[in-house]
Amino acid sequence: MSPFKSSTGLPENIAATLCYLFAFIGGIVFLAVEKHSRYVLFHALQSILVFGFIMIAHVLCGYIPLIGSFIASLLSLISFVLWLYMIFTSL
Repeated sequence: MSPFKSSTGLPENIAATLCYLFAFIGGIVFLAVEKHSRYVLFHALQSILVFGFIMIAHVLCGYIPLIGSFIASLLSLISFVLWLYMIFTSL
């Protein structure tokens, strides 16, 4: 548990976890609100980039004939595991 607080008043680790808990949107919110903590800003940017890439990859899978749905389902499984990993490592 981090003894430092972010500019939102939350402990840094809780703010970083919220960036991932609400995926892309949480990252955007904390990137706009956070002013001081580099730790929270890092996790907000990482959330935006990772989940933005996943969203783009899902859209592109729709254009792949025959195996696009299989790749999209694999991507969903991988992104869920990645989401859980990012949440628990930020705590």
